[in-house]
Amino acid sequence: MNTLKTFMLMAALTALFLVGGQLMAGQQGMVIALALALGLNFFAYWNSDKMALAMNKARQVSPEEAPELHRIVEHLASQAGLPKPKVYIVNNPTPNAFATGRNPEHAAVAVTTGLLKMMERKELEGVLAHELGHIKNRDILISSIAAVMAGAISYLATMAQWAMIFGGRGRSDNGGNPLAGLAMMIIAPLAAALIQMAISRSREYLADAQGAAISGNPHSLASALEKLTTYNRQLPMQVNPASAQMYIVNPLSKGMLAGLFSTHPPVEERVRRLRAM
Repeated sequence: MNTLKTFMLMAALTALFLVGGQLMAGQQGMVIALALALGLNFFAYWNSDKMALAMNKARQVSPEEAPELHRIVEHLASQAGLPKPKVYIVNNPTPNAFATGRNPEHAAVAVTTGLLKMMERKELEGVLAHELGHIKNRDILISSIAAVMAGAISYLATMAQWAMIFGGRGRSDNGGNPLAGLAMMIIAPLAAALIQMAISRSREYLADAQGAAISGNPHSLASALEKLTTYNRQLPMQVNPASAQMYIVNPLSKGMLAGLFSTHPPVEERVRRLRAM
């Protein structure tokens, strides 16, 4: 169901780009905006692992430094049919974790020192299995494609605004409806952001299901999510908001992102689904 939902949301994002782009900037503007978005996001996608790890001050650890962590990752990767990803630790007392990498062959998992300290082994396995689920589902690729489309729509809106400021009449020059174009400048970027966030929430549900299948223990992941939520609300992490969506639970303080504007689905619903497995 969540796979179908992702497909429908991606289709909606594409339709928004085509219809909104035509109204705001015409075919030529659409091509320019898409090229800009593709170039920037291709660079980000190709370097996503390095950028994410550096942004979160993650340090790669060897099997000698963290033998138990490496054993768990290796076992779960084998269960998932994946190459073993690189293992990183973030020096932060708040428990959390994320995965990154453009494909399974260039993947990494990172956990905070707080996660290693506070989670029981089965809960740690559940969290790591969830992150491997993101890798197996190629969520970095999907989020990159969504970012390309959302970014292109934002570029189109910006281009159309500048055209109006400097005396251009926008799409009315080519017979288009200027009022519709003006409305699209406001509505399209917001709608694109909402769809992009909905895709992120859908992929979290999929990673939960995939993680439960990899670890064979959905209840441990559910228990870990409850603990993670409690600790992250008590002691929010100081992270760049741009990287918040990568973590297994929202690391930012409660209320900064909510409802339709959240990159994560409600933890209560995630736990309910896992408990029902």
